[in-house]
Amino acid sequence: MTDAPRPDKRVFIKTWGCQMNVYDSERMADILRPLGYALAETAEEADLLVLNTCHIREKASEKLYSDLGRLRPLKAHKPGVRIAVTGCVAQAEGEEIMRRAPSVDFVIGPQSYHRLPELLARDARSKGERLLADFAPEEKFDRLPAARAASGPSAFLTIQEGCDKFCTFCVVPYTRGAEFSRPTADILAEARNLADGGVREVVLLGQNVNAYNGIGANGTPSCLADLAYALADIPGLDRIRYTTSHPKDMDAALIRAHADLPELMPYLHLPVQSGSDKILKAMNRGHTAQAYLDLVVELRQARPDLALSGDFIVGFPGETETDFECTLALVRTVGYASAFSFKYSKRPGTPATAMAGQVEEGVKEERLARLNALLEEQQTQFNQTMAGKTLPVLFERLGRKPGQVVGRSPYLQPVWVDGPVSLLGTIADVCILGAARGSLTGQLRPTSAAAEAVA
Repeated sequence: MTDAPRPDKRVFIKTWGCQMNVYDSERMADILRPLGYALAETAEEADLLVLNTCHIREKASEKLYSDLGRLRPLKAHKPGVRIAVTGCVAQAEGEEIMRRAPSVDFVIGPQSYHRLPELLARDARSKGERLLADFAPEEKFDRLPAARAASGPSAFLTIQEGCDKFCTFCVVPYTRGAEFSRPTADILAEARNLADGGVREVVLLGQNVNAYNGIGANGTPSCLADLAYALADIPGLDRIRYTTSHPKDMDAALIRAHADLPELMPYLHLPVQSGSDKILKAMNRGHTAQAYLDLVVELRQARPDLALSGDFIVGFPGETETDFECTLALVRTVGYASAFSFKYSKRPGTPATAMAGQVEEGVKEERLARLNALLEEQQTQFNQTMAGKTLPVLFERLGRKPGQVVGRSPYLQPVWVDGPVSLLGTIADVCILGAARGSLTGQLRPTSAAAEAVA
């Protein structure tokens, strides 16, 4: 008879970066659970520390080494603790991590975290061992447990990894590899499992999610639109979202799906990065500003209530004031419900790092401030249009005040209402009373069962 997993082992997982990293961290917790690891609230109570890193933004490595420095004394006082560095910084700088941080036991890239149990099972705490992230993604997904522990009414679900676009500012093709799409059957099985566990909304993830091209039920390629229709048929799964998309892969079938499927939420994250054709070409985006604007028109014709989110980079090499004004003009034309904007920062190994015309930091900061002011104004205006409307809200957590619950609108806005705990995990109609830039307030519609429960 084999010994049962020791119940007092704990793993502390710290996650940086995108939703894909959040999903990866959740799956690491899933594969460690059968080994007896429960989640720790703090690093101090953990037997295993996992730092799941992101390499997209500036100073990612410095943040990692700063955390490792803080953890070094903990490991010295608790010799049995193991430290694993995972994610994109692990892939890009694994050898350097091992050289600079002797306290690190394992360095595992994003395509190889499924082998963490294998490393933990080895007898020796062998310094310098590193799993290179050159394993096929099929192997990773095949070795992940089919069952997932649902932690709320909304869940991330990875359907695609990697990117073949090679934007000149981006490290993803080098850290996540070429595009790979999971088979449709595997995704649907995971989605059904989540729905059976109380999940009402799935957020489909991919570095280039609308390039999804998985094998369908009949052995032929299946696109994201096909997958969306299949997911909409799963009982209990009421909302579908996806991120991050690329304008080049927003095809006619997916646009039709937005028109056909009420389960597909009317909120789309569609990064453009710049409104200048010169800069878009230097970025290797593969589309023009006008092509992006034409796509927005098509999407809104198909789904008139669609709201858009975007990504913007200011101060890309060669960007002039005229180029930046083109970005502001595009933002004014589109009208965003929300957006993410960043100063350009050099990422090691990317072509843009060596480009001429690097923009001064002060200029980047000034342009970012102007862009953010416009985007914040648009977000506030969009939220204010919600006042007086009734929106279906998926309630996810308790509020800060007693008797308060918080959910998400179809447009991802936090919505605060007074209501019972029984609302959590349900979708209820809410009359929106007020709006700020970041959230909405409302009250349950009087005719709803939830409102009657409050009364």
